[in-house]
Amino acid sequence: MKRRTLLAQTGLGATALTAAATVKVAAQAPVSSPSQPAIRWRMATAFPKSLDIMFSTIESLCQQVSDMTGGKFVITPYPVGDIAPAAKVLDTVTEGTTECGCTISLYYTDRIPALGFTGGIPFGLNAQQQNAWLFYGGGLEATQKIYRTLGLINYPAGNIGGQMGGWFRREIETVDDLKGLKIRIAGLGGSLLKRLGAEVQILGPDEILPALVAEKIEAVEFLGPYDDEKLGLHKATRYYYSPSWWEPGASNELLINLNQWQTLPQDYQTILQLAATEAHHKLLARYTAANSAALERLLANGVQLKTFSPEFVQATYQAAVAMYEELASQDPQFREVYQPWKAFRSKIHKWNRVNEMGFATFAFNAGN
Repeated sequence: MKRRTLLAQTGLGATALTAAATVKVAAQAPVSSPSQPAIRWRMATAFPKSLDIMFSTIESLCQQVSDMTGGKFVITPYPVGDIAPAAKVLDTVTEGTTECGCTISLYYTDRIPALGFTGGIPFGLNAQQQNAWLFYGGGLEATQKIYRTLGLINYPAGNIGGQMGGWFRREIETVDDLKGLKIRIAGLGGSLLKRLGAEVQILGPDEILPALVAEKIEAVEFLGPYDDEKLGLHKATRYYYSPSWWEPGASNELLINLNQWQTLPQDYQTILQLAATEAHHKLLARYTAANSAALERLLANGVQLKTFSPEFVQATYQAAVAMYEELASQDPQFREVYQPWKAFRSKIHKWNRVNEMGFATFAFNAGN
């Protein structure tokens, strides 16, 4: 009875109901039977425990799976570095060292650029649009096709939402200021900055502050105020920029070894999808609630809030479009995801101009 209640209340909470995947599987979600096997998995993650919202949401995902199977399916998450560094979580799961992992695809776009669409790309979709694309716009099916070639299956497991544009030791006014800039940034945002002359490094969360202190880098793109404060980035840099045009709606993923996935009983598969979907929406809600207060604390500690100039954003937008068109012309896998994604973005932008833009512009400027 307890498992049945959890399936009804936990997997079908208000946040999870917003996703098609949850609605579809929850309506027929089986309850784990006493005869089901006991299974123990390990999960490598790309995140340290110090990022408490991120890591506790992953722990909650794993706890949901245990609760809904009566303790028979147990997944133990490990912080970054315990099993693998951030950039190697995918390999760990592909090779079967662990059965699953929680990471963000931005660490792997140097190998497969099309994976950037799940993690977030420059001038891409915001959080709500990203969820619409993944669950209702064919995004999950398109990216699962790519991951299957790697022996994996993926599910969204944490929408991070709107972020910040990063930390800089000197002011950024034009794209020329990017030339020679030593910056930590992953994904296609990193590829774009390389094209604009920056010296890009891909570092895991646990590696960023030491690199800043040692002056191996002079700028950092990471997440939002809450996690950036947790990492102590304000202690080593001065200027905090917005907006985050390189990842407007980033999402984490649950990666599962395909062979291990196929050995799971069907109800275990359903339960794991339910737990991942709830974690996906819960993470967005938690960050949305926490980032405002964290930004206020940072500003009170002397951080200087800056905004990228319209000229800078326009120049980087044009460079991003050129990069995507070039990738689409050269990489069939990228083109297969990009063309329908671009059409989806065009349609949803038309709708959001009507239903959101006018009100948001007024509300944000109206004050309290």
